[in-house]
Amino acid sequence: MYKEFTSKMDKTIEVMQSDFAAVRAGRANAAVLDQIKVDYYGTPTPIQQIATVSSPDPRTLLIQPWETKLLKDIEKAIQMSDLGINPQNDGRVIRLAFPQLTEERRKELAKQVKKYGDDSKVAIRNIRRDAMEKFKAQKKKSEITEDDLKDIEKELQKITDDYVKKIDELVAKKDKELQSI
Repeated sequence: MYKEFTSKMDKTIEVMQSDFAAVRAGRANAAVLDQIKVDYYGTPTPIQQIATVSSPDPRTLLIQPWETKLLKDIEKAIQMSDLGINPQNDGRVIRLAFPQLTEERRKELAKQVKKYGDDSKVAIRNIRRDAMEKFKAQKKKSEITEDDLKDIEKELQKITDDYVKKIDELVAKKDKELQSI
């Protein structure tokens, strides 16, 4: 009965975790490029689908496009993103050098992580609200009783609380990870 709503909540957590992966944490991580799209023959395309991304050392990403004419487009897309790293184009590859995190940048990233967590909590609560509206409509049509509705409301609240707690734990874990860098 709750499967539809728990799967939506699971999806919300997955989205939050992919957002977390894109948070730059002082180490070179190809996931930071996931949100960046390059115009490839009129279609916004993820960098990983038009180039090879490698990490020759812990602080550098190397982007080697399959077509050299894409170098400028990739460079421009990275500059326009909120990545905060200036790409270095040598005519064959683009290098992204990740600087050591400053305390100020660490705090910014922690705020960003908290915002992702808060956004996810709002999404979870919206899913709960939509579920309640669906069940209230069923009660109105006399498909379920008042007692059923009360039980459903309690169960939905418990599920929501569990997911919010899970989000808080993931945010705390990511925050701790940021502080240890």
